[in-house]
Amino acid sequence: MFHQINYGQELSKQVTEFVEIQDSIVAIKNVTIIDGTGGIIKYNQDILFDNNKISAIANTGEIVLPKKTKIIDGTGKTIIPGLIMLHEHLFYAKPFNRNYKGTHMTNTFPQMYLAGGVTTMRTAGSTEANADLNVKNLINQGRLVGPTMDVSTPHVERLGFIPQLQSLYGDESIENWLNYWFDKGITSVKVYNHITKDDLKEIFKVSHARNIKVTGHLCSITYREATELGIDNLEHSFMASTDFVANKQENECVFGEPSLTELNENDPKLIELMQFLIDKNVTLTYTPTVFEPFTEREVIPGGGSVALAPYLLEQMQASYNQSINTKRDSLSLISFKKEMKRVIKFHSMGGKITVGTDPTGSGKTIAGYSNQRLIELLIETGFSIEEAIKIATLNGAEYLGIENETGTVEVGKEADLVLINGDLSKEISNIRKMELVFKNGIGFDSKKIFDSVKGKVGLY
Repeated sequence: MFHQINYGQELSKQVTEFVEIQDSIVAIKNVTIIDGTGGIIKYNQDILFDNNKISAIANTGEIVLPKKTKIIDGTGKTIIPGLIMLHEHLFYAKPFNRNYKGTHMTNTFPQMYLAGGVTTMRTAGSTEANADLNVKNLINQGRLVGPTMDVSTPHVERLGFIPQLQSLYGDESIENWLNYWFDKGITSVKVYNHITKDDLKEIFKVSHARNIKVTGHLCSITYREATELGIDNLEHSFMASTDFVANKQENECVFGEPSLTELNENDPKLIELMQFLIDKNVTLTYTPTVFEPFTEREVIPGGGSVALAPYLLEQMQASYNQSINTKRDSLSLISFKKEMKRVIKFHSMGGKITVGTDPTGSGKTIAGYSNQRLIELLIETGFSIEEAIKIATLNGAEYLGIENETGTVEVGKEADLVLINGDLSKEISNIRKMELVFKNGIGFDSKKIFDSVKGKVGLY
């Protein structure tokens, strides 16, 4: 399913300009490691990787380093696994007159994801699936900068309200439609708001026969219904659930958030649904970045204002000014905080949680910066730093079935690592101080990548 850059392969000039480290043997000395397993933080550690594999981890000074080892001083710095994010897109949301357009950021977003520490990502729905596949292949060939990608189908939808989404019409063959994409290299399925239960049955039958998982941002179908039918993953944790809407009709898309706002995280009906999802091995993808309110928060969360094209930043600033301190935004904050409590409850019960940023909505969520911001929001949610890193790394690897190759800082695994300038265990905002992002042993300069796309998001 996944194919990374082969260590030592020839890289294009547009890739090598961002490569800081490509030595065959690298040691990072005296560094703090948060390894992604959820285990205790380890201080004063040395880590050695040979080509693309981690070969040793020990207390500082205990590893005998081979000759010609490239040594990096990790004093005062932190190593975490490369982030594995499961709700990403290569398009940017460009709202206009209350309408919506998803514009493909072919050149900027893949780079920005990697700069933001993402070494593996899933596109949870595509507006231009062929472009996504081409980007994935160009990255694998060493011709573009970006993460390893698991590419999803276009959003499987009926009567879509977003013009760029591909809709199913009439009795069009779902089997033919899915197999067309699977044969081209698509490795995940994303279903969307207006799908029907009969559609979903057919989607599961075809997809699971080819060992391909299905995720969904649902509206017309409740979480319980989708789980009974066999869904693997539900997007936006509980924010998209319509299970608690009174008198909801079958296959009817309704707005579920008001019913959730009135629901306590300890309500027996919610606890029963959570346990049902757990029993059926359904994973939830938590996406707090796209729901973050405006008041007393950044215009572009994660510090990404510098990346937007000036005219878009001006629009976003105007939208921000109109939104702060309004009743609508105060209600958004209530909903936002309630969802945090639901996610913590689900996790405490043993529920499986992955994360993603979903760069859509109002346009304030953008690649890379929002991925760093997500780690901060996991701490705001109530997770410890060890739990937060595990959710953003190993949990995603386990869902994608690549946990034996990546997702933790362990001997034998690929050198997918992020070196952060600061002690992340003491100050979570240090997540924004990424220095090097190692993907399969190749160290990319995070700041240099981010600097190269300043003012370009929305254009390219």
